[in-house]
Amino acid sequence: MRFLLGTLILAAVLSSQTRNAPPDPVRTAVGRLDLAAFKTHIKGLTQFGDRMQGTERNRAAIDWLEKELKSFGYTNVVRHRFMSASGPLENIYATKIGTTLPLEMYIVSAHMDGRGGGDAADDDGSGCAVVLELARVLGMSDVQTNRSVRFIFWNNEEFGMDGSGTYALERAPLQGTAAEPKWLGVIQHDMMMFDHGMPPGPKQSRDADIDIEYQKNSRMAADSAKLAATLRAANRTHARDYPATIGTDMAGTDSIRFEDLVASVSVRENERVIEIVRGSNPNHHQPTDKYESYAEEDFRFGFNSAQTTLGALGQLAGITLAQRR
Repeated sequence: MRFLLGTLILAAVLSSQTRNAPPDPVRTAVGRLDLAAFKTHIKGLTQFGDRMQGTERNRAAIDWLEKELKSFGYTNVVRHRFMSASGPLENIYATKIGTTLPLEMYIVSAHMDGRGGGDAADDDGSGCAVVLELARVLGMSDVQTNRSVRFIFWNNEEFGMDGSGTYALERAPLQGTAAEPKWLGVIQHDMMMFDHGMPPGPKQSRDADIDIEYQKNSRMAADSAKLAATLRAANRTHARDYPATIGTDMAGTDSIRFEDLVASVSVRENERVIEIVRGSNPNHHQPTDKYESYAEEDFRFGFNSAQTTLGALGQLAGITLAQRR
C-alpha cells in the first residue's frame, strides 16, 4: 500500500512539473510558421512575373523583398551590388543578430530571379517563401538566436549563379567581423513544391519527400553531410506531413558556390541531377510555372521544408524565447 501511495505521489509530482515546465522554444517557433503566410509570400513574388535578371520585373521584386524584410522588423537590410554579364544586379539580405555568438552565422537562402516567361512560382518563388517565412518568425520580438542567421535572396542564379558566386568571393575574407560573421553553414532552398513522381503524375506522389543534398566530392563534404543529417533529424521531429532524404550530388543551385568553403546543402523537391533535369517538374522554366498551377498539397509540401529548416536552426543557431515586448 505504501509503495502504491508513493508511486501515485511521484506521478502527481512529475505531472505537475510537466504542466509547469516552460514551453520548448524551438517547437514554439516552428508552431508559429503559417501555411497561409507561406502561400502569400509566393503570391507576392509572382506579381512580378518570372523576375528575369536585368529586367524591371527583377528590380521591382528586389524592392518588394526589402519592404517585406523591413515589415518583419529588420533594420539592417542590405543590397549587395555586383556586376553580371548583363550589367549591375543586387542580392538582398537581412540578418538576425545572435545574442551570445553574434560573430558566428548560418546563411539561409534562395534565389529570387527566374526564367521561362511564367511567374517562377516554384523556381524559385517557393524557396524565397520558405526564407521569408523563417525571417518572419525569427524576427518576432520575443524570439532570439544565440548565433546570427542571415536570410539571403540571390540574384541571377539562372544564368551563372554569379550573385552567390560574387558574394562568396568578396565576403569570405571578411568573416569574423560584424559585417560578415564566420560562416557555419549554408542552407539553400530551390524548388520546394512539386514531387509528383517520375514520370510526374497529376497529384503529389504518395512517396513524396524533401531532398536534402550535399556534394560528396566537395572539400567540406564531411561537414556538409553532418548539416544534412541535422536537417533530416529536424524533419522527423518538426515536419508534419512529408519525410526527408539525403542525397550526395548537390548541383545547379547557389549553394555550390560555398561547397568548398563551408558546410553547404540544398533543400528541394527532387534530386537535381537524376530527377529535376530529367523532367520531374513539367513547369520547370515554363510559362506554366504560375501560382495557379499548384494544388494545396503542393503548397503544404513546400511548407514542410520551412518546418524542417527552422527546426534545424533551433539546434544550430539556438532559438530561445524572451518575454514579448
